Amino acid sequence: MTALEPRDAAGTGDAAVKQARDGLGGTATAAGTGGTGTDGTATAAGTGGTASDGTAATAAGTGGVLGSSLRALSVGIVSVVLLIAFEATAVGTAMPVAARELDGVSLYAFAFSAYFTTSLFGMVLAGQWADRRGPLGPLTAGIGAFGVGLLLSGTAGSMWYFIAGRAVQGLGGGLVIVALYVVVGRAYPEHLRPTIMAAFAASWVIPSVVGPLAAGTVTEHLGWRWVFVGIPALVVVPLVLAAPAIRRRASGPVDPEAPVPAPDRRRIRLAFGISLGAGVLQYAAQDLRWLSLAPAAAGAALLVPAALGLLPPGTFRSARGLPSVVLLRGVAAGSFVAAESFVPLMLVTQRGLSPTLAGLSLAVGGATWALGSFVQSRPRLEPYRERLTVTGMVLVAAAIAAAPSVLIPSVPVWVVGVAWGWGCFGMGLVISSTSVLLLKLSAPAEAGTNSAALQISDGLSNVLLLAVGGAAFAALGGGAAGGHGAVAQAGSASVAHPAAFAAVFLPMAAVALLGAWVATRLHEPRAV
Repeated sequence: MTALEPRDAAGTGDAAVKQARDGLGGTATAAGTGGTGTDGTATAAGTGGTASDGTAATAAGTGGVLGSSLRALSVGIVSVVLLIAFEATAVGTAMPVAARELDGVSLYAFAFSAYFTTSLFGMVLAGQWADRRGPLGPLTAGIGAFGVGLLLSGTAGSMWYFIAGRAVQGLGGGLVIVALYVVVGRAYPEHLRPTIMAAFAASWVIPSVVGPLAAGTVTEHLGWRWVFVGIPALVVVPLVLAAPAIRRRASGPVDPEAPVPAPDRRRIRLAFGISLGAGVLQYAAQDLRWLSLAPAAAGAALLVPAALGLLPPGTFRSARGLPSVVLLRGVAAGSFVAAESFVPLMLVTQRGLSPTLAGLSLAVGGATWALGSFVQSRPRLEPYRERLTVTGMVLVAAAIAAAPSVLIPSVPVWVVGVAWGWGCFGMGLVISSTSVLLLKLSAPAEAGTNSAALQISDGLSNVLLLAVGGAAFAALGGGAAGGHGAVAQAGSASVAHPAAFAAVFLPMAAVALLGAWVATRLHEPRAV
């Protein structure tokens, strides 16, 4: 999940922030290599500039991520991830009640697609902003927009007003996720980046278990609105902790003496195109009529050229190095999220579990995801990072393929929990590794742009594969046509044919297996 990469929130209700499980998930990528000095040593973390001898970076890393020089920064940015994690898990629990009270169940899916589409735009905007001025601006603006969006949704009197709040929240989430990884790239020396990524993933463990239970209790006793309006009060805490340290270590352009480049207006236009195209495509996939072909074609016409312009050249043919890192992120995140979105629905409608038990069957994944992220952070495993990612994708593919086995009545339902635990362990290996590799392969001046590309790959694959899976599910008698919408309409989908679920899980397992091949192409070709 995918983002700050924290655990993908799609399974709990907010796929967009999935991007956070690896550390912002979700769901994600640290935005730069931190750079190199003139002799190839790590970039100085203190001012965002470069060091000719690497001494500044070394000093910054003394004592680890909780050493005296990095403690406030580490606690602050991990607090941001923790806040997003609680929001993702809690809001997903309260969303069905909100939709019913606002008489907007028919618009339920748009509450999620609105977040997706604006977050894609926010990622590109943050990349431009951070490369030109440093990450503090987009991080502050993003946290502010995130909080304002929650307040708008929590005070909404109609479903469209609620959706507008979700759109504002998504814009803030997109700004935050990229800005945080730029901070990691500039402020942390290379040997500490896997550790801070593991801390991001670990910050999702408690919210993934406590979040749904806490949100359910608040919704039942105080009302769903408090789930939304209560979170913004916590926004000030991470800002107070992190802002001064970011200003000291990662503010301003990479090279303060170089002229500030003009904004790339073409990339901003492409970002708007990819956001709008993704939203239109998701709408078309949820309305299986011939008339839907028109918006589908329009969405594709907007999305395809924009994606080609925003992602690194060679991404879609899995060129070695950075393009394959970006592609792997999308393949892993999209296949996993699309499958995970249907797990609770399958357990409720096919095996008779309560929604609470069905959701808790995935709770162990928060811990195993964090464990996978911790394993990849071990220094002695660094030479084997490519093998770790291949192993991770094989585990993900196996977990997705094993999940529909519970459609056979004689198979115990706990099989899903065990399989998903291993799949989440694999995701912890892969998602955090893509973040670390992006840092290694990105020049400092390209930190924001490449970080945005990684997040776009993550978010875009979520939209597209959820749309494909949802359409296949509906076409084969699944009833609801999307992961989140399907969960909301679990009661009406109780007669769903088992083949509808197989049509989601088995293709996604094949996509994940393709990711195992992509994972063999993460290192740049060696010079002859």
